[in-house]
Amino acid sequence: MSAPFEPHDAYLRTYTEPEVTALLGELHERGKPFGIQWGSAAVNGATIDGRLLVDFGDTSVATLLNLLTLLRERPRTR
Repeated sequence: MSAPFEPHDAYLRTYTEPEVTALLGELHERGKPFGIQWGSAAVNGATIDGRLLVDFGDTSVATLLNLLTLLRERPRTR
């Protein structure tokens, strides 16, 4: 299993709004079988120290990436 992304990781500053929007689309698709759906999730344009925030509780891109990592590493059972 990969080490989780930390909200302060400098690498997270490189993500653009279109890239994060694409990651949210992937989260929606991969999360469907597990009931992970945030229809209103979107990049909200706000940043903290250069890092974009995602609108589902104004979380950081690190949280989005950590959720995706868990879903990507989980074996497909369906």
